[in-house]
Amino acid sequence: MPGVEPVDDAPAPAVDVVVPVHNEESDLGPGIRRLHRYLTDRFPFSWRITIADNASTDRTPLVAALLAAELPGICVVRLDEKGRGRALRTVWSASDAQALAYMDVDLSTDLDALLPLVAPLLSGHSDLAIGTRLARSSHVVRGPKREIISRGYNRLLKIALRVGFTDAQCGFKAVRADRARALLPLIKDGGWFFDTELLVLAERSGLRIHEVPVDWVDDPDSRVDILSTALADLKGVARLGRDLTTGRLPVARLGAELRSPGRLARGPSFAGQAVRFATVGVASTLAYLALYVLFRLAVPAQLANASALLLTAVANTAANRRFTFDVAGRAGVLRHHLHGLALFGAGLALSSAALGLLHLVDHNPRRALEVLVLVIANLVTTALRFVAMRWWVFAPRARVVRPTRPVPVEETR
Repeated sequence: MPGVEPVDDAPAPAVDVVVPVHNEESDLGPGIRRLHRYLTDRFPFSWRITIADNASTDRTPLVAALLAAELPGICVVRLDEKGRGRALRTVWSASDAQALAYMDVDLSTDLDALLPLVAPLLSGHSDLAIGTRLARSSHVVRGPKREIISRGYNRLLKIALRVGFTDAQCGFKAVRADRARALLPLIKDGGWFFDTELLVLAERSGLRIHEVPVDWVDDPDSRVDILSTALADLKGVARLGRDLTTGRLPVARLGAELRSPGRLARGPSFAGQAVRFATVGVASTLAYLALYVLFRLAVPAQLANASALLLTAVANTAANRRFTFDVAGRAGVLRHHLHGLALFGAGLALSSAALGLLHLVDHNPRRALEVLVLVIANLVTTALRFVAMRWWVFAPRARVVRPTRPVPVEETR
């Protein structure tokens, strides 16, 4: 491991606990000694503590070297560039441990949560594990500003990236080493967004994430620049969302490679798809009505209806393809849009019939009544469209397994 001071010739540990530090000369000694005592006295698995010093300019490297010389089971990695994510990637990529964990040097998290964190990884039950400060059973002491920012950020992730985990940036996580080796090459961020990127990629690949409620006491002397970190995280969310939408990240292929034989990926829930479809539907309906009213100023009702419906149908199919049904890349895009146009034809027929019936009853209906009839027709069309998209347009295509030619007995000899 580059930059590592070797620790005897000990066999590979079960757990490598990484403590990334930057200019932590005051907190490093007390934090590492406390962690070392806990692992020595109370931790049942073999372990190593790796101090990952990322470009400290104070006495942190000296303190780390003295700790490694004094206490068994400690090694030091020195990086020339700052960044927590960069430090974790460097150590995790080279570690020979079975499970890779990390925690902040201030040990804000109660160490009693470490065993529940790594045990599911060592047993093979889970692929990643995270501490969460947002569970009901967690006990957290921190100011209202950080509480609001943390909850707001995790809510943003649920809305923008549809994540299932609850706490992206708790500094207390672990991952199986084989999973880390597969995921790390895809992670671009070297700073605070590293955690979020790791978790989103793991979840989208169908890996199992275990959450441990933790007791957390915030460090009042934390020097993290909240504003710059928040802006960097927002940029990271936008970039990651773009890469997932365009299919640049091969999460489907990665998931197929990483999942255990016989273990199926958990498919999207009906309720989740329905909510996302409804969100797209509301936006499409508003756009459709705006276009209809605009076109109606110049053309008859039926032509205005057809034109508005066609324009919004194409956008609706594209949005549902990616946002509702998680289909990325160009594979099948033409087939999906052709099927979407078929659904457009059915919706057009229904709304045109509703308009025609209205005009039979009232030869000169008010514009508001036309819009109301179209809204009702589109609600019916939307429900039918969701059913058709879920079980026809974007339904997983069955693989056809062709029978192999029987091999004559003579050919096997």
